[in-house]
Parts: sequence; structure tokens; C-alpha cells
Amino acid sequence: MISTIIVDDERLAREGLKSLLLKIPDIQIVAEAENVDEALDLIEKLKPQLVFLDIQMPEKSGFDLLEELIETPAIIFTTAYDEYALKAFEVNALDYLLKPIEQDRLNDAISKIKKQIEDLKVDRLRSKLLPHEKVFLRDGDKCWYISLNEIRLIESAGNYAKIHFDKFQPLIHRTLNSLDERLSDDTFFRANRQQIINLNFLDKIEPFFNAGFLFYMKDGSKIEVSRRQAVKFKELKGL
Repeated sequence: MISTIIVDDERLAREGLKSLLLKIPDIQIVAEAENVDEALDLIEKLKPQLVFLDIQMPEKSGFDLLEELIETPAIIFTTAYDEYALKAFEVNALDYLLKPIEQDRLNDAISKIKKQIEDLKVDRLRSKLLPHEKVFLRDGDKCWYISLNEIRLIESAGNYAKIHFDKFQPLIHRTLNSLDERLSDDTFFRANRQQIINLNFLDKIEPFFNAGFLFYMKDGSKIEVSRRQAVKFKELKGL
């Protein structure tokens, strides 16, 4: 069963989507939320595999919710306005459904999520990569075979990841979440929604805005660490 949360400030919209989802096998609606703050608490508590997310809501939008999440479930946006479509895919949404939602269009979206979940299961079954192991990277007609220890930073670029090592920054067709699943926690740390750092390249740490951290890297770059990840960092690395 695909655990699912519906986030929409309109009760009738939630009820309409629920009635359509009940016709689809393997969907389990575990919760509903009518605003971003409520949704954030439910997502962190229940860890759903899928979230149907309205974009326009009072006070905070669906995009604001994604900014606050570190480990993001599969997202299908639901909205009455098509002008948000491009931005939705830029933040790595799986699909984008216009209201009123049609059953056939919803069925297509669910087929996509089933494939993505199967791909994630395969990733989780693969063993963690050790820091000294070598990995093959290819970007266009350029190839590298490097040790993980050489990678100082990995950044999200939609459905791709930018790998920073030496003077190179190749793009690979993997999401940050899938890479995070395979990297060793001893060496790599998810600093925020967009970046994973190699702790061996960390120079110093300073307190930062909203109880977060500011990481200073040895190459001179600065990485902002969110409040939630700052707490996780202290739990993992603190005495």
C-alpha cells in the first residue's frame, strides 16, 4: 500500500480527491491537512510515500512546505491554476494535476509513483557505499572513476545531481534522496534540502539564523544548515 497524505485548505477538494483515490488499488490515505504547518507535522510523524499538495493555501503555499522538508516524499501538486506548472517540476514534483482532477489523469500519476517507489526499493536494497570505494561518473562524453573521498559536495539539480570534485562538476541522473540512501553517514551529511557535504572537507562551524549552522568548507564556500539538520548533526556528531 502507498501511504498517502492529502494537503488542501478546501474540504470539498479533499473529499473529491479521496473519492477518486478510493477507486485506485494500493492507495492508503493516512491523513489529511488543511494548511502547511499541519502538513509538516503529519509528514514528519507519518513518513508518507506520497503527498497530494495544493499550491495556493492561506499564509503558506505548497512551495513553502517543500522548503521546510529535508526528506521529501513523492509530490503530486494539485491546483486550479496552470501557471505554476514549470515551478512545480523545478522543485522535483512527480506530477501536476489541474482541478477538477480527472480519474484517467490521476491514474496516470499513480502509475508514475508506483514506478518511483519500486526504484527506491531497489536503491535501499543496495549496500551503503564506503568512503574509499570508487564510483563511475559520466556526463556527456566525459567519464571519471573516482573515490568517494574525493567528492566534497553534491547538489540537487531537479532530477539530477551535481557532483563536485577537484575542478569538475558533472551532472548525473540521480536524485539527492537516492544518493543519500547509499552514502555513509560517517562521511557524508545532508546539510539541507539541496546539498550533501563530505565532512572531511568541513573547516569550521558557526551558529546561524533560526538555530541553524553555517558550515565553512575548506575550498572557501559556505553551506547553510537548516535548524532540523543542525539538530541531527549534533545528535550524530556531538559528545
